[in-house]
Amino acid sequence: MSKKIMKIVSLILVVGLLSFAMIGCAQKETPKETPKETPKAETPKETTDKPADKKLQIALIPKTLNNPFFISMEEGAKKAAGQLGVDLIVQAAEREVDVEKQMQIMENMITKKVDAILISPSGSKEIVPAVKKANEAGIPVLIVDTKLDEAAAKAEGAKTATFIGSDNYNGGQIAAMYMAEQLKGKGKIAVIEGIAGHETSDARVGGFKDKLKEIAPDIQIVASQTAQWERDKGYDVFQNILTANPDVQGVFAANDLMALGAVEAIAQAGKTGQIIVLGFDASDDAKTAIKEGKMHGSVAQYPSEMGRLGVEKAVELLKGGNIENYIPTKVELITKDKIQ
Repeated sequence: MSKKIMKIVSLILVVGLLSFAMIGCAQKETPKETPKETPKAETPKETTDKPADKKLQIALIPKTLNNPFFISMEEGAKKAAGQLGVDLIVQAAEREVDVEKQMQIMENMITKKVDAILISPSGSKEIVPAVKKANEAGIPVLIVDTKLDEAAAKAEGAKTATFIGSDNYNGGQIAAMYMAEQLKGKGKIAVIEGIAGHETSDARVGGFKDKLKEIAPDIQIVASQTAQWERDKGYDVFQNILTANPDVQGVFAANDLMALGAVEAIAQAGKTGQIIVLGFDASDDAKTAIKEGKMHGSVAQYPSEMGRLGVEKAVELLKGGNIENYIPTKVELITKDKIQ
């Protein structure tokens, strides 16, 4: 074989070996590239924690669920939540006076990272720090039924999205006008207050007393005492008032539970129907007592409407809408002629 032919054969062999080596290297290196694609496949996991279609989660924290007023509020909120496809969490303390428990519930809702909080403050001043914590967590707070104390909120720098509720002061005025009319501007009456220093009680009692002084200065308030919003304490308080003032002709209670307690004390004294009894909230039990002539009237606030509006406005806000600073609800005196 000539040298020229041997060179050509050798060149062919070298080229063949190089090609085979390159193919082998390519096959060996291919698996090394596979892990680089893995992070791209896992990327969607980062977005599964908060999918776009995740339900809004709203917390409703009433003062208690042992009062028909707040049960009605819960019902209105649940109905709206069902219609809007919202996940509603409802929690409350056993007693309206348990402000610390309400604060704990609110802080738990903040930790849970709900989208919005609806709350009816048991303490209009005490709950302010919890509202501030919600602000810091970026959770909007909507106040229902009982206003937050403005001075305390300003001092703390706490902000709320809105207040949804009736004008409690005006409700007290309405009750005073009815009382003055029934007593023809003269007589002796008593007042049973809620928790002293709490906005709801102060507004209702303040409206009642201010209006009575304006239109019927000859009506004397012989006693004004707190019964802590509770029925059994309303009974005890008015029983003591009756003992000290057997000639009392009327009583205004800042909620229906205390008014119904007074009704029991009046029955115990054998004076059913002889003393004008006015309450606040127009609960079903109060309406029954009005029908039976044991109570004369109760100021209605429509808590179901408050609950409904609370959820609707929270959803509107969370979807980028603007809502009013104050959303009023209806208030009127319910008497026997208005009950069917």
